[in-house]
Amino acid sequence: MAWNPHVTVAAVVENEGRFLLVEEETDHGVRLNQPAGHLDEGESLLAACAREALEETAYRVAPQALIGVYQWPRPDGEVTYVRFAFAGVSTGFDEGRKLDTGILRALWMTRDELAACPERHRSPLVLRCIDDYLAGQRYPLELIRHYD
Repeated sequence: MAWNPHVTVAAVVENEGRFLLVEEETDHGVRLNQPAGHLDEGESLLAACAREALEETAYRVAPQALIGVYQWPRPDGEVTYVRFAFAGVSTGFDEGRKLDTGILRALWMTRDELAACPERHRSPLVLRCIDDYLAGQRYPLELIRHYD
């Protein structure tokens, strides 16, 4: 089997000490994650971040900075994720928007509330991205180049 990394994006959105998360159905039960998902063919990383946040939470999100790039091989060894995590701000909410299949709901949690339930995290990247954000880790979006 050829190695095939999965490129994903994640939005870290804070509002008054709470972070936008999704509760989603997975093969391992209901888990918590940032609004996140795979990069589509031809799509820029920034567009993917905004799209995934809207599809999974109904919040419009504008990426403001790159928090980091994270490489995580799943413990089963079948997939390696390369995640681009972006700090973003909410620019609106689409009331009544149907969320992606598998997304149970969007919710806002503090860092401590999230840290108290690690068994519910989709991956170790969920808390790591928030901790890096809280540590002030921000890189300018100009680091990201997309060529059509």
